[in-house]
Amino acid sequence: MTTTEKSALARKAEASAGKTPAASHQSLANAIRALAMDAVQQANSGHPGMPMGTADIATVLFTRFLKIDPRAAEWPDRDRFVLSAGHGSMLLYAVNYLLGYEDMTIEQIRNFRQLGSITAGHPEYGHAAGVETTTGPLGQGISTAVGMALAERLLAARFGGKIVDHFTYVLASDGDLMEGVSHEAISLAGHLKLSKLIVLYDDNGITIDGALSLSESGDALKRFDAAGWNATRIDGHNPDEIAAAIEKAQKSDRPTLIACRTVIGYGSPNKQGKSSSHGSPLGADEIALARKELGWSAEPFTIPSETLDAWRIAGLRNVKTRKAWEERLAALDAPTRIDFERRLAGDLPAELGKAISAFKEKLVADKPKWATRKSSEEALNVINAVLPETIGGSADLTGSNNTRSKEQKVVTAEDFSGSFIHYGIREHGMAAAMNGMALHKGLIPYSGTFLVFTDYCRPAIRLSALMGQRVIYVMTHDSIGLGEDGPTHQPVEHLASLRAMPNLLVFRPADAVETLECWQLALEAKDTPSVLALTRQNLMPVRLENSEKNLCARGAYELAPASAKAKVSLLATGSEIEIAMAAQAMLEKDGIPCRVVSMPCLDLFERQSREFRDGMLGEGTVKIAIEAAIRYGWDRYIGADGDFIGMEGFGASAPAPDLYKHFNITAEAAVAAAKARLAEKP
Repeated sequence: MTTTEKSALARKAEASAGKTPAASHQSLANAIRALAMDAVQQANSGHPGMPMGTADIATVLFTRFLKIDPRAAEWPDRDRFVLSAGHGSMLLYAVNYLLGYEDMTIEQIRNFRQLGSITAGHPEYGHAAGVETTTGPLGQGISTAVGMALAERLLAARFGGKIVDHFTYVLASDGDLMEGVSHEAISLAGHLKLSKLIVLYDDNGITIDGALSLSESGDALKRFDAAGWNATRIDGHNPDEIAAAIEKAQKSDRPTLIACRTVIGYGSPNKQGKSSSHGSPLGADEIALARKELGWSAEPFTIPSETLDAWRIAGLRNVKTRKAWEERLAALDAPTRIDFERRLAGDLPAELGKAISAFKEKLVADKPKWATRKSSEEALNVINAVLPETIGGSADLTGSNNTRSKEQKVVTAEDFSGSFIHYGIREHGMAAAMNGMALHKGLIPYSGTFLVFTDYCRPAIRLSALMGQRVIYVMTHDSIGLGEDGPTHQPVEHLASLRAMPNLLVFRPADAVETLECWQLALEAKDTPSVLALTRQNLMPVRLENSEKNLCARGAYELAPASAKAKVSLLATGSEIEIAMAAQAMLEKDGIPCRVVSMPCLDLFERQSREFRDGMLGEGTVKIAIEAAIRYGWDRYIGADGDFIGMEGFGASAPAPDLYKHFNITAEAAVAAAKARLAEKP
């Protein structure tokens, strides 16, 4: 047996015996500081000040409180830790290496911020075990954590406290609390009394520009108190005060903010307490002085065995707890256990496909003339009846977004058994919370507002896409078709803007059948968020024949073929399909064979082969695109000899039919454009 193996066995034995680490708290914390200094210096890039200043907090939290098991990083009932101050990523990487996460090797620490390493400049979900969410854009972490804490309560209400019972911890910065999204998130968390959410605030009084007082004179504790939180201030370098505050927070019936007074860059003689330690390497000379100040004599990237052993013992402290949980899970009745595991895996029940097929057949037979927001509501009545993990909501627009299905109960602070959340007018906080619910696993969040207000949600939508999370954004009132509310509420650039975002599916269905199919695709996209852009105005049904296939699945399909070899292809989405169909009839009457292609999802269309795309667009035909939005993004489809019927600027306040005529988004305009382009062809 090697020395390393003997040491590992000894650590396991000590952990099983419940022994506390032999090394001092100071040496454990200094290990974090040393790794942070060394990694940032080697990368010549990064933020050493925050990890050095919060090392005491992290040491107490991870060695004494956090319920995790590095050997089972995905343990469903683990506590969640969110480093909202993502710029201090070396804190998390150092802790994960010290605790013994298998993938976080010392070589990864050495390669901090380098191409191909898992130690990115800001923590990135999916790159390294123990990273619960991507953080970096300030305010997002704490807001996402609200969703995680909410997910814990929702699942506990469904599966019981013996299966779901864990805390969500956040380490947040001044910047997190200044960002507007955090105001929305803490207000929601206080309203719902998410008592298992504990935020440790790195209250160091320093921002990049200098002292916090340059830009902030508010009282963070009073703000949290007013939002229904417990709020207290402690010495963030006193392990006893840190532990006592966490113990008290764990017993609270409200979420808790612990403001930890810290010194940024703690241990650096010339830079601690200054903004100069925030976002730049300390420099070799200053690191040497800091090592002396901290009493740390080990070489760079080297942790003394006694200190590393103590950390590794801490990493093993929850093995028994985790195994006991696994036994409780195994003891559940088979249907409950299978349902729990299915939800965590993100798999959909077989009943969903059957229910969607049956409803599609009914829609084709009934031919309802619904707005697609109403079509979405009717689809949700079917979906939610067989998919219990969906959690719906709206940003105070429930009756307009139509996101609450018939049987959904409201989630309240007293009862988390419901599945519909009133988010209030908190679009950004809503989107971030949905990210947290999706990351937690076991739930499929969706919620609604107006499409124009994706501007308020965009940073969180971007993170949904970056992290590959199944979050469904139901965005209604999708064009000038909303009418009298005018240009402030009429989205014109939003479809193009959202389509430009990688790994985001933007659906714009044309009728009830397409809406149902788009919902099915959004639910099946396990690693991709979706936006459903839906109309306020009623639409004529266009899918008049039933198809067992999901025709929207490839992003585009021929809705109406030409009577002979096509000379014109009309490409349209959503409400403008009606216009395309009318234009087709007019062109065919004039002896010009014309086909209509519905393109409900350009993102899915782009994933298809070049051969499929060229064939679907209609090689050799004049291509006219019709969409009540700006042209951006359509030229790649219509080509140099095509044309676009749509918006060139902002909308106006008037009834929808008048607006379509005013902006010349009509069948007549499409016909004129097609004839003009045909006349130009040689």
